[in-house]
Amino acid sequence: MLLRTLQEYAARAQPAAHVEEAGGWWLRHSPGDAWWVSAVLPHDREDRVALAEEFCAERGCGVRFQITPGVCAEDLDARLDGRGYERGHAMSLQIASTSEVLRHAHADAGAVTTRPADAWLAAWQTVTKRDVSAERDLLSRVEHPSAYAYAEVDGQVVAVGRAVAEQGWAGVFGMATLPHARGQGAARSVLAALASWAAAREANHMYLQMEKANTAAFRMYERTGFREVCTYHYRVRG
Repeated sequence: MLLRTLQEYAARAQPAAHVEEAGGWWLRHSPGDAWWVSAVLPHDREDRVALAEEFCAERGCGVRFQITPGVCAEDLDARLDGRGYERGHAMSLQIASTSEVLRHAHADAGAVTTRPADAWLAAWQTVTKRDVSAERDLLSRVEHPSAYAYAEVDGQVVAVGRAVAEQGWAGVFGMATLPHARGQGAARSVLAALASWAAAREANHMYLQMEKANTAAFRMYERTGFREVCTYHYRVRG
């Protein structure tokens, strides 16, 4: 199934430090990384909630399930609600053909490197406010081909993003634009660069995951050829 495949590609593009597979469930733990890196992927119909809770308890972390309609068991969301899990973080999974992204980006492509330079990480950290050391560790675990794109204005890196290619798909991650450069095409330049890199590697389709509440980004991706294929959310208990 496409949805499950893409979410598993995304999990490999944002690899947790510790992953255990229990049937079709992916139990993940990654101290110091963004919260979604440690979310459990309950990708089959079996009930392994107790096992996931035990996995997280052993590591002293809260439990977070990624709930995708059509991928998880139909009653899992209701069962987690009954166990006291709160619903949060409404998300959108979007896809596009790489050629459409290139056609619609309407921007000169930014530059691409195979490793994240200090300036790339500095811009990313300025926007996200997250720990650069933890991000370096996460990126070092990515096994599939990766690209790091950036756009500059007057010699300053003002927008960044990365892509990871797997089986004809390129996932887009880490998109970040400095506040003073927003609305000026910098993010489209980064996206165009990532699409060009994907096309050169015969990754003819692209995907991304984003928070539904980010309306400005939603409009930008829509204008560059992306369309939503599903929404999903998380169930969380501390």
